[in-house]
Amino acid sequence: MRYTTYLLTIAFFLAFGTLYAHNGSINGQVTEENGLELTGATVQLDPGALHTTTNELGFFNFPNLRAGAYTVTVQFLGFETSITKEVQVRDSETSTLRIEMLVAPLDLRTVEISNTHVARGLQTVSTLDIQTRPVNTAQDVLRMVPGLFIAQHAGGGKAEQLFLRGFDIDHGTDVNLTVDGMPVNMVSHAHGQGYADLHFVIPELIGNVSYKKGPYDADAGNFTTAGRVSFKTVDALDQSIVKFEAGQFNSLRALGAFNLLTNTAARKNQHAYLAAETVYSDGYFESPQAFRRLNLLGKYSALLDDDHRISFSASAFQSNWNASGQIPERAVESGAITPFGAIDDTEGGSTSRYNFNFEHTKGLKNNGLLRNQVFYIHYNFELFSNFTFFLNDPINGDQIRQKEKRNIFGYNGTYQTEHQLFGQSLQSEIGVFLRADQTDKSELSRTKNRAYTTQALALGDVTETNTGAYISETFEITNKLTFNAALRADVFQFQYENALDSAYNPQSITSSVFSPKANLYYDFTPKFRLYASGGYGFHSNDTRVVVPQNGLQTLPKATGLDLGAIIQPTPALFVQVAAWYLALQQEFVYVGDEGVVEPGGRTRRQGLDLTARLQIARHFYTDVDFTYSHARAIDEPEGGQYIPLAPKYTGTGGIRYDRGKGLYGGLRFRYLGDRAANGDNSLIAKGYFIADAVGGWKNDQLEIGFSIQNLTDVRWKEAQFETESRLRNETEPVTEIHYTPGTPFFLKTALTYRF
Repeated sequence: MRYTTYLLTIAFFLAFGTLYAHNGSINGQVTEENGLELTGATVQLDPGALHTTTNELGFFNFPNLRAGAYTVTVQFLGFETSITKEVQVRDSETSTLRIEMLVAPLDLRTVEISNTHVARGLQTVSTLDIQTRPVNTAQDVLRMVPGLFIAQHAGGGKAEQLFLRGFDIDHGTDVNLTVDGMPVNMVSHAHGQGYADLHFVIPELIGNVSYKKGPYDADAGNFTTAGRVSFKTVDALDQSIVKFEAGQFNSLRALGAFNLLTNTAARKNQHAYLAAETVYSDGYFESPQAFRRLNLLGKYSALLDDDHRISFSASAFQSNWNASGQIPERAVESGAITPFGAIDDTEGGSTSRYNFNFEHTKGLKNNGLLRNQVFYIHYNFELFSNFTFFLNDPINGDQIRQKEKRNIFGYNGTYQTEHQLFGQSLQSEIGVFLRADQTDKSELSRTKNRAYTTQALALGDVTETNTGAYISETFEITNKLTFNAALRADVFQFQYENALDSAYNPQSITSSVFSPKANLYYDFTPKFRLYASGGYGFHSNDTRVVVPQNGLQTLPKATGLDLGAIIQPTPALFVQVAAWYLALQQEFVYVGDEGVVEPGGRTRRQGLDLTARLQIARHFYTDVDFTYSHARAIDEPEGGQYIPLAPKYTGTGGIRYDRGKGLYGGLRFRYLGDRAANGDNSLIAKGYFIADAVGGWKNDQLEIGFSIQNLTDVRWKEAQFETESRLRNETEPVTEIHYTPGTPFFLKTALTYRF
């Protein structure tokens, strides 16, 4: 009986397929003027109101079409309003199109919700957003994700502290960051689990930043609880560029990015460029930071035979700095130091990262796409910090060193295809992945003045491997209703070798986790879309905790749910609202000066997000984002359930004018409300309201601009912590707010030449 059922099913689909045996199809490719493929362009076919998006090679396909005349319309934000082509389809034949899009000023009025995949996949930060906001590093670009805030508290070279959806994410424990498919988060890092440093990315070379809140994407694994952010560097330069910046506090920056191939090569879809960035700044602290950064990036890409593409990039990043660290409120209030002074100004560090990335994408005859990526990362890190001053060692002080060397080997492979099922689109994606981290001598030691090691607290080698696979199916049930279902499987192997214990026997722990996900989208009208997302995510624990505890709480899960809507009340206004819920099976708190991860127990978060984008006039744009989050620890007693530093209210917004040439400018605000600094809310981390501005003049070749951070020069606290510390002259420790002062009024000018 079972075999009969199988045969009948096969016969049904064979018979179903013969209905379209004589139908025709349309294949097409969408590119930029320079020949680069446009991924994610919206393509609509009429009659029939069918729609699709272009794949990574810029290709699209409409199969099983009756013979007749059709119209193909292509849209892509930041390019011409639309391109329309007339196509004649004949039985059993494939009609081919090549459509070239020209860059044009952003015009929201040309876009409708029904003609985009705006909430179906990742949200996007536009290039215009990046160009019209104060940006010093790629970390600053993270601020453009609605509700995501950052804070620096150890000089300019250390990765920033992150906040999103009621999380103090530390340096990346609950948000997944990638650049060109390579991981940014570091597992079992010397300073903290999930440590994510984006300073190796040159801001001007960011082509696209996409994000999605919550654990709802199958291709994003570890650390994807609050959300994920994916950076993509440009594959080609429209023009070579030389840029010089100078600002207060002895701040200097120089950038050069140069095309290496001719226009003839570009017309043959071959592109190569080399870029270099160097930065120096003393910072706004009384002790000069002497911050230095050097970035190099080379990239080559080529489209071969119109059906497969290769890309290779190599980059180098080095940085070193001094830091004033966090200061206690009592030292400032007593007049012992100023808000920009220091208790221990011998803090600081150095870091470097070298990336090698190769990608190959091939279009298949069955309307499929095969993508393979291999990468290698070499990483070094050394950081000196002093959180408690003289609490543990009244003579030498409590300075610590955290240090590691790391190699990362990785592979990502995906297969995508699109079928017709009962006359509707079925998009399938299968992925496999491998990531292997090997650290050499991950260290935590007590030191003095960076010169002497007074005590070794932890030293050892970490080996951690993550392998797995996922499958994602997206079915357009009707022209209005789309459903996505996905399943991801991850397997981890943890191994730690303790160099401080001669009797320690290296052990290995293996653990796995399955993460189902689902997304549903419904278009009530062309201007009103509802969506619902649910699923599981996870963040892994530190290997140095997992192995000694024999795998206890290795891969705690996060359960998420989003209910939202995208509304277009007028052609130029987009509004997105979402109610969300996220529960963690276990929250981790990393105690850096002890080298341990403390279990924080179960937590629950829920909240509301509001995002609005409005084009006031042809060249005037305004945007606003507000978030509310309610975060609590479930297992703590009543009155002690606050989650330290979890944001409650946040807001960002601004207005900008940009017509492509001539004068441009923008004014922005960012607001972070007061929040609990400890579990019983007896200490408050004060909020802030900051205004920033940019402006200038530009034409096709020359640009003169400025940016101002903290336009009104308010005094504010950027990073804040509840910390127990003791100053040199104190006999008893004190627990209070320790903080890093925020940037004062900071003016920077820039001169850019393109050729």
